[in-house]
Amino acid sequence: MRRPRLRPLSPTGFIPAVAANAGSSSSPASKRLSTPRKSRRVVLAPLSVERATRRREKFGPPPPPLLRLTGPPSPPFLSSLPRAETHIFFAYIPAALLDKKDRHPRRIMTRRSCAIYATGIVCAHLLIVGIALVVAQVFQTTIHNRLKKEITLTEKSQMFESWKNPPPPVYMEYYFFNVTNPQVFLAGGKAAVQQIGPYTYREYRPRENVTFLENGTKVYALNPKTFVFVPEKSVGDPEVDILRTINIPLVVVMNELNSYSFFLRTIISMYIKSLGAELFTTRTVHEYLWGFKDPILTKIHSLRPEVDEYFGLMWKKNGTHEGEFVFNTGEQDYLEYGKIDTWNGLREMTFWSSNQSNMINGTDGAVFHPLINRNELLYIFAADLCRSIHLAYVKDVEVKGIQAYRFAPPEDVLMSPDNNPANEGFCVPAGECLGTGVLKVSVCRQGAPIVVSFPHFYQADPKYINAIEGLSPNKEEHETYLDLQPTTGVPIRACKRAQLNVIVKRVTGFPETKMINETIFPIMYVNETATVDDDSAAQMRTLLLIVTLVSNFPLLIVGLGIILLLVLVVLFCRNRQKKNEVKRIDFTEAFHSFATAKDETAYTQVSDKTDESPDAPASQPVRNGSYIAMSPVEAQKC
Repeated sequence: MRRPRLRPLSPTGFIPAVAANAGSSSSPASKRLSTPRKSRRVVLAPLSVERATRRREKFGPPPPPLLRLTGPPSPPFLSSLPRAETHIFFAYIPAALLDKKDRHPRRIMTRRSCAIYATGIVCAHLLIVGIALVVAQVFQTTIHNRLKKEITLTEKSQMFESWKNPPPPVYMEYYFFNVTNPQVFLAGGKAAVQQIGPYTYREYRPRENVTFLENGTKVYALNPKTFVFVPEKSVGDPEVDILRTINIPLVVVMNELNSYSFFLRTIISMYIKSLGAELFTTRTVHEYLWGFKDPILTKIHSLRPEVDEYFGLMWKKNGTHEGEFVFNTGEQDYLEYGKIDTWNGLREMTFWSSNQSNMINGTDGAVFHPLINRNELLYIFAADLCRSIHLAYVKDVEVKGIQAYRFAPPEDVLMSPDNNPANEGFCVPAGECLGTGVLKVSVCRQGAPIVVSFPHFYQADPKYINAIEGLSPNKEEHETYLDLQPTTGVPIRACKRAQLNVIVKRVTGFPETKMINETIFPIMYVNETATVDDDSAAQMRTLLLIVTLVSNFPLLIVGLGIILLLVLVVLFCRNRQKKNEVKRIDFTEAFHSFATAKDETAYTQVSDKTDESPDAPASQPVRNGSYIAMSPVEAQKC
């Protein structure tokens, strides 16, 4: 702020009074001013000589000198004064000459100080409370406890309805491997395949017969699946497109006869050939997928009625379920939310050769417990694989504006027992193990030589990939993964990819196989995908925004406290600057300005009270004004 500019006046205008020989003054004003006041300033407007004279005539002469300071005099025009005394000039300025805002400078200073103190107190409280809440994690713990209670498989939970009727559409994409050189393979060469597809079906999977058990801590449900063809997402018509691939019924029969005598195998081989059955069959995609009447199975059905005469990769799987499930509701322990308690009445399976391999771990992949962290392993029980698999954290992803964790099966899930001894229990019979990346599931497929893997033998031993021409595994198209929202545990996007293979090898007694090399032959793979719909994504974003704001509320308090701290620093610095502007006034410049009427002069209010002399006549008007003084800086020794 600029110092006020005053026009120097003659003794008849602005009247200086020299405080010479006033040290013995014992007037009340002198005592009042014996102790210097804190800095206060008054802004004065410049006055002409005539106006100052009129003011003096109206309000009377200024009071006598009030204060004497000692020190070496600086201005040359005071050289006549005693050297031991430095004088201060006073002037009496009536209140009428002052603006209303300048009549009470003490109030201005008081308000400024109060503002500084109030800001400091509020800032301190905000910082203390905010840091305490951050350290104690009160809000975060509260919102987490709320989530644990709300995310359960109970009728009062908001998650229950979406669990019964999943809103995201699920699509099943089927890809087939069409064999282009069957004769080369029968002659002992390498088979060549060409991928065709996808043939896409919309999957509907509502849960039925939902029943609560054991006081609501468990829930029973069936999960039938229905498939509807979606032509706009498919490459062609499955009822028209032709597929050449391995004749699985024939391979199954040859595998069953492998333990019989050579003579019996030869007779049956001749009979099968008379039926027109060969190692490679040509069918439409729809027939191979949803079923056709096979001549070999028809003959077997006449002998053994329990054997179905129809064959198809998805035969009798449209509109049926994978078994009876009992799930934990998570009401007692949020970590048990959605986990399978029993499957078809079993708490563990009997297919495999070790207790660990027979365990039914995890959920069915539809739900997961809330508050997932990156370091844990998530388990899924896959009924079509007859085993549980685990998923590990891969990376952070974003799906429709929702942050999620991507989990995927690590390489050790289908790793050879030589590299991962935990997988030794999946070798049936014990000791008969395949290599890395494949799993033989004959034990739960009525003894059929069926092998599952990831598409194109992704993450499998290179020998399986090199045995077939036309395979090109890659992570983007063939990896199974699950994108989970970590706070709620809700799947945002899922891609389940699995490949069906069959073991083809030489069987004595069947001349067609005498030249072939044992091969794990790919038949088809499925890509089951689901992504959260737009409405559910919007609801999820709103929920996560509320959770984030509540959890981070202490940080908002700390941030507000830091802002107020900065404001406090600014106010404090400005206040110190204003004090320095009042206190540091050069005595020499002030008197030089007064003598030459050219420079600025700074004035400091000494008192804002009326000083009435007891000897003043009663007729003299009451003085209502202020004393203004020019204050010198502290004298410096020469």
